[in-house]
Amino acid sequence: MKLLRHLLAIGLLPFVVTVVIPAYMIRASNSLNTGWDLPSPLGLLPTLLGCSLVGLGVLLVYKTVILFATVGEGTLAPWDPPRRLVVRGPYRHVRNPMISGVLSILLGEAMLFGSVPLLVWFLVFFALNALTMPLIEEPLLESRFSSDYVTYKRNVPRWIPRLKPWTPGRAPPKGR
Repeated sequence: MKLLRHLLAIGLLPFVVTVVIPAYMIRASNSLNTGWDLPSPLGLLPTLLGCSLVGLGVLLVYKTVILFATVGEGTLAPWDPPRRLVVRGPYRHVRNPMISGVLSILLGEAMLFGSVPLLVWFLVFFALNALTMPLIEEPLLESRFSSDYVTYKRNVPRWIPRLKPWTPGRAPPKGR
């Protein structure tokens, strides 16, 4: 049953956003331009960068799903959220590593396929999340996890990762 909960959440959320919608967009727009018409061997650069971004994104999504399941005792889905605040792994560097992973996959796909429609989808998805995080998700997390989340939010940035991981319970450095 637990596995089914996670597969449903993954299938309905990141899979649709990173696979189903991009596949439809590429097919509908017929906008494949691998290598970006760059001369050889420069044509390999977008492919290598795109694959690297997709790989990094998949790794981030995988790590966050595992943390949500094991530490948070929930899923990535809003209808079955974590019951405990997750402040481990990539969550010690950035508050939204799962969305960062999805954004990395989308940007990597746009680079890999040389697709302007996929780049637009990346921008639209980022804009939607940039609006919903502070307006909807963060207030819900504050109400669910109260001062623990407020402290976490004060110490860990939303989008740009901290270089040094935050350790819960430590006072912030002076001047902050």
